[in-house]
Amino acid sequence: MNKFFKPFFFLSSFFLFFSVLSFSAGAQDAPPVEPPSSLTQADTQAVPLAVAPSEPIPDPTGANTGGIGDVPSATPGKPTVEEVAAVAGHNKISINFVWTLIAGFLVMFMQCGFAMVEVGFTRAKNAAHTMAMNFAVYPIGMLGFWICGFAFMFGGFGAIGLLGGQNLLNHEVTIHLFGKPFDIIGFKGFFLSGGAYDVTIFTMFLFQMVFMDTAATVPTGAMAERWKFLSFVVFAFFLSMVSYPIHGNWVWGGGWLADLGVNFGWGHGVVDFAGSGVVHMVGGWTSLAGAIVLGARIGKYGKDGAVHAIPGHNIPMAIAGTFILAFGWFGFNAGSTLAGTDLRISVVAVNTMLAGSSGAFVAMIYMWVKYGKPDPSMMANGMLAGLVAITAPCAFVNSVSAVIIGGIASLLIIKSVFFIDQTLKIDDPVGAISVHGVGGAWGILSLGLFADGTYGDGWNGVKGPVTGLFYGDSGQLIAQMVEVVVCFSFIFSISYVFFKILDKCVGNRVPPEMEIEGLDIPEMGVKGYQDNIEGQR
Repeated sequence: MNKFFKPFFFLSSFFLFFSVLSFSAGAQDAPPVEPPSSLTQADTQAVPLAVAPSEPIPDPTGANTGGIGDVPSATPGKPTVEEVAAVAGHNKISINFVWTLIAGFLVMFMQCGFAMVEVGFTRAKNAAHTMAMNFAVYPIGMLGFWICGFAFMFGGFGAIGLLGGQNLLNHEVTIHLFGKPFDIIGFKGFFLSGGAYDVTIFTMFLFQMVFMDTAATVPTGAMAERWKFLSFVVFAFFLSMVSYPIHGNWVWGGGWLADLGVNFGWGHGVVDFAGSGVVHMVGGWTSLAGAIVLGARIGKYGKDGAVHAIPGHNIPMAIAGTFILAFGWFGFNAGSTLAGTDLRISVVAVNTMLAGSSGAFVAMIYMWVKYGKPDPSMMANGMLAGLVAITAPCAFVNSVSAVIIGGIASLLIIKSVFFIDQTLKIDDPVGAISVHGVGGAWGILSLGLFADGTYGDGWNGVKGPVTGLFYGDSGQLIAQMVEVVVCFSFIFSISYVFFKILDKCVGNRVPPEMEIEGLDIPEMGVKGYQDNIEGQR
């Protein structure tokens, strides 16, 4: 019985600790009293509130978001100018709401694409196990992000203006260094309760949660075919509650990396439009740490140092999964405007298409010329590399730059895959470290090179559009370089320590005999394929 009790006691304790911590913090954030929505603005001035009049009031119904609640009562048949303006403002915010939510739904569907890619690139005897990890990371990650991840990441973000929000996320922990404020973690919005019970914040939560889930699912590919499921479950809580939100706060939550422009004059600070760094580098460097601690699959490397290929069992499934990911990426990138009324979404969408296509084409030509065959698996990873790389600069570059960025990303990940596999001898069954880690780093740097100064005025509080080195601003490249170094240093270090501790507590790896047999029956209790043939094993 102790064999089963110990790991589940550890998991329960881990979950309970963060839940209590978050609840204690959230308990201080009680919802203010809201006046009855039926009262007019004039009436509310006479209503005694439980908070100071200047304190922002959550809007859980949406009735007062976007200007609707700020106009006098209508005169039948004679709408006032204020009423017309309020309706127009409300409709604009409504369009942005719908756009952001639909984009979030597209990103959620990418989970299916990731699952198909990873299952296709691994062996049939582990299909149910690999698919189960890709499935389970969604509910686990959502719960972790709901408990405290969102609060740590966006608790000090302030008003979400494009969605009509008020300054409800207004608690950021700040330290002072070199005479400058360094915002390091948010501290409001735990359990989406209290002051976070607001339609704008809920929209932001959904969109950001599926981004976090993308980062969390990357290691399920790099660590596939030997990762103990219990260890994976604990990891999913850790990334969604700790490592991803903290780094995300520094870039997207108004933290110190975003403030490098304001504080030190380095461009607009770190700019990462849709997550080459925040999402993909985090997933990639977490995968690197996990794969190192976990070790290679049995039979991958010989005692003489020989590298043995372990082919995936279903390349068509992996290719289909790549198409699903490319489709969902429109939500990933274009949706990051948070505004269907921002017409730059057309540029973002086309740049996304071009970079992914360039990546796939360059990979096909390179493999064809060098090895005599185009290699569909590398074509798929080439497309993903282009998509990962364009994710940061997609809104700030022109179409020619997008093609260049995608093509370079493809070449980089091909070289990286062989280097990691054959020189470093780190076993990554799907190439996740290269695609997301290396591709993400190149995406961040490419923005500092190719941003053409046509978009982003006021980004991170800096006046003027975002401009890269090739268009006159070397400071932006410096900020982007800082992000690459900081993301790798922080994420790799904290993940490596986490996996080491987890290995001591519950173990990361399945027993050798289980790995040889396949993880479907021992870990999941069911086969991925009931008629599993020996050739697929």
